[in-house]
Amino acid sequence: MLAIDSHLDLAMNALDCDRDLTQSVFTIRQREAGMTAKGRAMGTVALPEMRHGRVFLSLPTVFARVKWPMPPEMGPSDLESGFSAPEIAYAAAQGQLAYYRVLESQGRVRFIGDLEALSAHVQEWQNPTDQSPLGFILSMEGADPIVSPAQLPKWWDDGLRVVSLSHYALSAYAYGTGTKGGLLPSGRELLGEMERLGVILDVSHLSEPSFWDALSIYHGPTLASHNCCRALVPGDRQLSDDQIRALVERDAVIGAAMDTWMLYPNWEKGATDPRTAGVGLSAYVDHIDHICQLAGNAKHAAIGTDLDGGYGKEQSPYDLETIADLQKIPGLLRARGYAEADVELIMYRNWLRFFEKAWS
Repeated sequence: MLAIDSHLDLAMNALDCDRDLTQSVFTIRQREAGMTAKGRAMGTVALPEMRHGRVFLSLPTVFARVKWPMPPEMGPSDLESGFSAPEIAYAAAQGQLAYYRVLESQGRVRFIGDLEALSAHVQEWQNPTDQSPLGFILSMEGADPIVSPAQLPKWWDDGLRVVSLSHYALSAYAYGTGTKGGLLPSGRELLGEMERLGVILDVSHLSEPSFWDALSIYHGPTLASHNCCRALVPGDRQLSDDQIRALVERDAVIGAAMDTWMLYPNWEKGATDPRTAGVGLSAYVDHIDHICQLAGNAKHAAIGTDLDGGYGKEQSPYDLETIADLQKIPGLLRARGYAEADVELIMYRNWLRFFEKAWS
């Protein structure tokens, strides 16, 4: 079955980890043998495995955050590393974009930014060949590489179609995971420019006040690219049931993330083992099912793995070897009574419908 993944940090992994993603996951692991940094020799994502898993369309990111000082009332200022200025974040993100463009020039991937390109890509992948490119809808995780809202049209011309405002802690535009602040004035201005241009809002990583601020201000297409459910695993990185219901009302789609600390309560990073803790793809499907139960249908849950988000097999479902194992999800859904049409919605049709509506 075809699959769409709404969040992959491909260029970050290629540049920061010196990974040649045109090689297989297993070749990359062999090259990294003996490395001890988190995720090394344990990667799960590369272009050959995406093809094998029929992940024919994805939302790869450009990701470069700034380390902004946190106000004392919001907590410590060192929640995450980052660059010292937006101009540097912009240059780093442009370098990641350059990596994608090289892959495009080699015929390995295809940028998709409008309805015509999307329709043609879907048509080709009904009967793909070995030369059929993977489709990329360019997204940005955390908006720090947008130096000012006035720069957004340049990013649009570069192919950017989806933007989340923040990551962990604070961005130039909003408070993110681990904080309680709302949108900054610059965030309100950026949302206005996004709506004017047609840039899609990704609410992932927003603090809860920023989330509600954004929904009240921005009226364009909205998605959540990589999130799980707070009702199953507590924490502000997860979506509450009220947030999920609000997104359903907006006809949004929520991509469930596979990072196992988001699938297992009380996960201890670096200590909990997914196999001994029993955190497999079934736990992942629990979150998909919870979204469907809240919505009353299967039209708003989808795949948004974040499988390469700075970790590897040590923090992935134990029964997933590579991203190609997304093909195990249909069987798990069928075993829970999901009809074939609903399985297709979750695997890829919900994302297709979302972008067709956004770009129509």
